[in-house]
Amino acid sequence: MPGRDIPLVTEQTYHIVNRGVASQPIFTHAHDYQRALDTLFFYQNIHPPFRYSYFKRLPPKERNRILDSLKREKEFLVDILAYCFMPNHIHLLLVQRQERGISLFMSQVANSYTKYFNTMKKRTGPIFQGKFKAVRIETDEQLLHVSRYIHLNPYTSYVVKKLDQLERYPYSSFAEFLGLSSTNSCDKTTILANFSSKASYKSFVYNQADYQRELEKIKHLTLEN
Repeated sequence: MPGRDIPLVTEQTYHIVNRGVASQPIFTHAHDYQRALDTLFFYQNIHPPFRYSYFKRLPPKERNRILDSLKREKEFLVDILAYCFMPNHIHLLLVQRQERGISLFMSQVANSYTKYFNTMKKRTGPIFQGKFKAVRIETDEQLLHVSRYIHLNPYTSYVVKKLDQLERYPYSSFAEFLGLSSTNSCDKTTILANFSSKASYKSFVYNQADYQRELEKIKHLTLEN
């Protein structure tokens, strides 16, 4: 695969988008989303001891032991600041922590999930279209607007019809940001440090919901144009 025109720089933050081939669905059932999310957080680590497909077959106690060990090490290719999985694409807000960290992370996640998806659907070939897209976050304002864009994506795209359904969308970090999820997978401090409370962040997101459905005036901060 040819290199990028603009390299991904360590300690910089990027908005990443990866789409299905020809915008075809890459998630068709709840267990597809869950598998992809589990894969995402497994390969965030620099030194996962096994391929995720092998790790998944281990007894639950052994899996928990390994995950606890990886959490204690805290050696990551990337920090995950926010995410949202949509039926035919994924959004990630990542900080690269190691040289080539984002590229390696995205390759491992895509390869692992593609093998799972092809096995489950009895198909062959790639499911993601070419290289993932990446835009560097240059200001704090852009960081906040892109996090809002990512978290509003299910509403913007009418995957959820009503705004109050957004915080219950299970394949996004939004519920985690609001303290409504038992998971603690993202580094939320960078974004939430700009708000007086989680409720304030929720208001920040919701205040632009209908406007974002119009889409036009914030496209320059995203990868959707």
